[in-house]
Amino acid sequence: MVKIINGGVESNGYLQYNPDYVVPPGETLLETIEHLSLTQAELAERTGRPKKTINEIIKGKASITPETALQLERVLGVPASFWNNLELNYREKLAEIEEKKRMQTELDWLKEIPVNEMIKQDWISGSSIKTEQLKEALRFFGVATVEAWRELWKRIIEGHNTFGHIVFRQSPTYKSEPGALAAWIRKGQIDSHNIKCKPFKASEFRKALENIKNLTKEPPDVFVNEMTSICSNAGVAVVFVPEMPKSRVNGATYWLNSQKAVIQLSLRYKTDDHLWFTFFHEARHVLQNKKRDVFLEYNGLESELEEDANGYASDFLIPKVEYKKFIDQGNISYSSVQSFAERLNIAPGIVVGRLQHDKVIPYSHLNNLKRYFKWANDGGV
Repeated sequence: MVKIINGGVESNGYLQYNPDYVVPPGETLLETIEHLSLTQAELAERTGRPKKTINEIIKGKASITPETALQLERVLGVPASFWNNLELNYREKLAEIEEKKRMQTELDWLKEIPVNEMIKQDWISGSSIKTEQLKEALRFFGVATVEAWRELWKRIIEGHNTFGHIVFRQSPTYKSEPGALAAWIRKGQIDSHNIKCKPFKASEFRKALENIKNLTKEPPDVFVNEMTSICSNAGVAVVFVPEMPKSRVNGATYWLNSQKAVIQLSLRYKTDDHLWFTFFHEARHVLQNKKRDVFLEYNGLESELEEDANGYASDFLIPKVEYKKFIDQGNISYSSVQSFAERLNIAPGIVVGRLQHDKVIPYSHLNNLKRYFKWANDGGV
């Protein structure tokens, strides 16, 4: 089986000839007039075109326009469609050659994004041909060039874009790598486009959150589908996207348009307390309705909105008054936590996470009340 040789690209085991040069239509024109014993000057006279124009067409410096093609048809007896197609194919091939040259200079960009992990997750197809891998990655991001990617995703990640409102819950200790973060967000965009949503209504979303709170005790095969359906009816798409290596992000909130918000979750910490706190934190950002604002938690922007979202998530899951009563009674045990969680109709792991965060109990205590999640082979939770 032939693999790859100079000027060829393997496709399904066969060699496709793909030369890095192209013959201009003018050469065919020259052969045609020589066959008819015409000179360039005579052709110019018969077509009514300047001799210089005919010469430039033959040398490939000027294009055969549709008007010229019609004139050539009448003079040479060769259909105008032939000349038009010849010119079109020539220009397309020139563009392909230029693109190939440009792409050779952009290959290093593949080192900036988690290509291997994206292939592993089946987000993109893999290819042993680097330029084909580059094309596949660009298609995934919905951009034509690496330069366009840098401009678009730099604005999105740094907070200067027209994409919408993005709020990240990210580790305060480690900063994300832009390529990994961009890939994670882009996958969320793609998946959320496939979720049909009604126009966003804040009142409906608040009702949805009350219903979702009661799902925290359910297993993933129940709550994922339920919360996705409930939120979509309120105008919010909920997507679960596996964390990319070095993206280090818990969740994000953004708007696809003025009527559709997205909550994207990574399951970074894999426990129910983190998952549900992150979800309700992001839900609060949706309700803040800052559709054109962009900010990242780790860069300190809009800290009052982050504090508001943190407080909302904590109090929504465990109301302040109830929490204080539970803490004040002083009996923090396996059974008391279970009873308290049952009374609030939430998962006990959420209570444990709150107690650990507030340093009421050590992080090593009561972890057997938490539920641990992992990604299924099909990418689901």
